[in-house]
Amino acid sequence: MKISTKEMTLAAMFTGLTAMGAFISIPLGEVPITLQTLFVILSGLILGPKLGALSQIVYTILGLVGIPIFAGFSGGFQTVMKPSFGFIIGFIFAAYIVGKISHHGNELSQKKIWIASLVGSIVIYLFGLPYMYYILNMVMGKGLSFQTIIKIGCIIFLPGDFIKFIISSIIAIKALPILNKKGLSLD
Repeated sequence: MKISTKEMTLAAMFTGLTAMGAFISIPLGEVPITLQTLFVILSGLILGPKLGALSQIVYTILGLVGIPIFAGFSGGFQTVMKPSFGFIIGFIFAAYIVGKISHHGNELSQKKIWIASLVGSIVIYLFGLPYMYYILNMVMGKGLSFQTIIKIGCIIFLPGDFIKFIISSIIAIKALPILNKKGLSLD
């Protein structure tokens, strides 16, 4: 995959935005509330599947090598053992799938943007919840049911994630035509 300077810059920008989203963090049990998912979804909507995923891969790698860009100003390989790390893995796949859905075909429509944003939000949970279950039960020995994991890792976050889903969709609906008009589109 050959990447232009413009594409590299945009991917790096979304890496930085995701990191900034992690800094706006409200501790709430095992998983904090952050703005990361807003920028993960936007990365797929604005950059498309490959660059959106690349921006999240770079974010993950930078955090794993020790730069404190994960929620709670954490970083380093030990974060793999945190119950919330599965959500970070989900960021990569969510950005790719959001980009794939929204940029599929010739025309970018509002309907595709809304669907892509919703699916991306779900994908993050599909990675995060099983990982959280594994770490809390198999590594930390807490003995929590999957129902409890869904309550502490999903249900309490749904209102905020719904708001982030709406905001990211609206931003993309407004921004993409402007970017296309200015010749800044990646399509």
